[in-house]
Formats: sequence, C-alpha cells, structure tokens
Amino acid sequence: MDAPSQPAGPASSKSSGQSFGQEGHARPVLEAPDIARVLTRIAHEVVERAKGADDVVLLGIPTRGVFLAQRLAAKLAEITGRAIPVGSLDITMYRDDLRLGPARTLARTEIPADGIEGRVVILVDDVLFSGRTIRAALDALNDIGRPRAVQLAVLVDRGHRELPIRADYVGKNLPTSLRETVKVQLTELDGRDSVLLGVRPATSRGADDERTDTGR
Repeated sequence: MDAPSQPAGPASSKSSGQSFGQEGHARPVLEAPDIARVLTRIAHEVVERAKGADDVVLLGIPTRGVFLAQRLAAKLAEITGRAIPVGSLDITMYRDDLRLGPARTLARTEIPADGIEGRVVILVDDVLFSGRTIRAALDALNDIGRPRAVQLAVLVDRGHRELPIRADYVGKNLPTSLRETVKVQLTELDGRDSVLLGVRPATSRGADDERTDTGR
C-alpha cells in the first residue's frame, strides 16, 4: 500500500525481467513460491495470535490486497477447517490526497454477512509505506462498525513511515530508498506472482498514488 511517487511509465517486459523507467531494470525480491510461503506463515501467525481465528474477519484493501486477503482466507481454512469471512474495504473517499489528483474510480466495499461488530478485523494490503493508506482504511472502517480489534497484514513493508502505523503480520521487510519502486504482481491481475524492486528515473515527478507503485 505506500508510495509517494510512481514510475514515469508502465513497466515493460524484458527477457530478463521488467523495466522501471530508464535507469535500470526491476529485480525480483519475491517469486511465486516465496509469496506462497509467506502467506502460509502469516496464516499460522494469525491462528496463534487470534487463538484459533474463531472471530477473525479479513478485509482486503483494493486492488491487490483483496486477492491477498482471499488467499490468506484459503490458507486459514486449510489450517482451521473453517471458512474465514473475507471481504474488501474501499478507501478512495477517505484518502487525504483526494483533492490533489484526478478523479479516482471507486472500488468495492464488501463486508461479510455477519459484519465486523466485536470481531478481530485484519486489514490486508500488498505494500506498507507511509501508512496513509492504512489511516484511510481505519477511517473507512470506523464508518462501518466497531470491531473488537483491528490488525494489519502486509506482503511487504518497505519502511519510510509518515504516520505511527505498524503491521502486525509482515511477509517481508524490504528496506528501500525513496527513489526505489516496489511493484507487487499477482496472478489474478498480472498473470504472475512476484515482488519487483526497481529505481525510478531521476526526472520522474513524484505523486501520491500508491495504487501504481503499490503501497502508501
């Protein structure tokens, strides 16, 4: 979820990987087997911390966070033998940069039938960066109900927090510079599973849209 800037143009496929701008190619830091392993680990951590995950609800933050939440729910079902409620939480109207950019397309908010009251809600996203996306998610959640607790699971934490927000479950801590880009690819959208680390061109203009350079 947290990048203050994004690549100057779309990534182009190369025989050896994908290019992020003119200053080099993105290199993979996680591949499909790694992503599967970290989701399995996170699922076990959730079960241990939530004492069986009986009252856990997973809410993915669109777009890739929704697919990660669905995968995590499947892992939890394998471990516990029970279906874990999973949904999505759109944060578009709660973003603090909504007036600074072009109009954004609303995503879907889908809350499981039993709701979130008194439940442990785990927000799921792909990349954690500044923390502003998660702050917006907490505001959105507050308008829906009052969970017993709210936790955060992310595939990648790349640092550079601007708000006092910390993930409870992290797939990979990935120290980065502000000029680096972190791109999560998932099969459901991109045809492959990977996390790519690249460097944006020095001439690229900063932006606050974390949904391209995933995470904000």
